Amino acid sequence: MPRSTASSVPIPKFAIGLPARLSRTSGSGPYRRRKTAGFTLIEVLVALSVVAVALAAIGSLIATTVRGARSLDLRLTMIETARAIETALPDRNKVKLGNFSGELAGHRWRVDVLPYPATNVDPRLPTPWFPQTVVVRLQAPSGPILQINTVRLRKREAE
Repeated sequence: MPRSTASSVPIPKFAIGLPARLSRTSGSGPYRRRKTAGFTLIEVLVALSVVAVALAAIGSLIATTVRGARSLDLRLTMIETARAIETALPDRNKVKLGNFSGELAGHRWRVDVLPYPATNVDPRLPTPWFPQTVVVRLQAPSGPILQINTVRLRKREAE
């Protein structure tokens, strides 16, 4: 039987390799736990609750980031579709007052061409141009709406 180096008490063969917290320093039996070794149940529960709160905060942060990325992607898609619609509008001299609509890449759109309410321009003055308000309204398949308002100048027809 091997001998322990710290004491002259023989250590049984089955006890070799046991953790250090199992020792003969306390208790009545030969292999009782020391009173200072390990964690109490309360300490384990507190540590577990701290880890749970940290994981919940990280999960919430990830969910918010994913939601923001999806929203940004939808917004960019809508802006690019609206630009494509504006680019495909007829020439400024061919656009008449009124509205027209359609669908592009799953997005429904509508263009309204209205007279521009120019309150600071005297209508009696001769000018070769008159302004028109162009409103492009775009709705994504998932529901959000994008509206772009712009002004186009149209040549007056010769009288």
